[in-house]
Amino acid sequence: MLSATALATRPGFSVTAVACRDDHARWSQAEVRDDYRVVLVRRGRFRRRASGAHADIDPTMAYVGVPGEEEHFAHPAGGDDCTSINLTPELWHVMAGDVTRLATQGVYVDARLDLTHRRLLATARTGDVDYALTEELLGLLAAAVGQVVPGPTPLGARAPRAEAALVASARQAISDGSPASDGLLPLAELLGVSPYRLSRAFTRELGVSVTRYRNRVRVGRALDRLEGGESSLVDIAADLGFADQAHLCRTMRQYLGSTPTALRRLLAPLTP
Repeated sequence: MLSATALATRPGFSVTAVACRDDHARWSQAEVRDDYRVVLVRRGRFRRRASGAHADIDPTMAYVGVPGEEEHFAHPAGGDDCTSINLTPELWHVMAGDVTRLATQGVYVDARLDLTHRRLLATARTGDVDYALTEELLGLLAAAVGQVVPGPTPLGARAPRAEAALVASARQAISDGSPASDGLLPLAELLGVSPYRLSRAFTRELGVSVTRYRNRVRVGRALDRLEGGESSLVDIAADLGFADQAHLCRTMRQYLGSTPTALRRLLAPLTP
């Protein structure tokens, strides 16, 4: 029995929690997919056969699947819980380049990659898919692609221009409220760079992630509106691109240690 729950869906990718409760040692019928995907196990284990190779997949070993390959699965241990990350060809190309054949499909999940996987799932619950989840996703994909793609990838290419200039352009787009700044992927496309490079550039130049920088700008604008006497947190959240009022409140508490209601009181004019 197989069940799937969508955790995040965007034009370039989807993240799905998959639970399998099969218990069979025999290989399944052939399956042929038409997408690129990275599959990581959270609990349990199973076996996969593709491209003439067998692999035991468990929390320490993930796999990368490519379009058109024939896959078979066996579940001798009673099932598993997995995370399936599905990519469009465009996003795969951004991460892996023009590779036509993988060096291997197995990805060793070390402790750092395990933590990245867990953070990805945690950020899926925050509602910030376009920045927080996307940055975690890009870090996970970079680690996986680096293991399976032979030779250099776009992730290691030398920057065609100074990172300081790139970060300045991104900051300007965020400050101006450009529609492309609503998400990390469209912002990177606007600036003509890979989203992974843009994410890394912010950390190197400013010491904070692009997610934290954007949230810093949004929190400042929320404070402006609270200070101006605005009472509707629903409107503030919607106008500033938060998933909902609860997402706004969580973010402000994380960055300032107080809820918007408490901050409104702190910002209220003092009465004589």
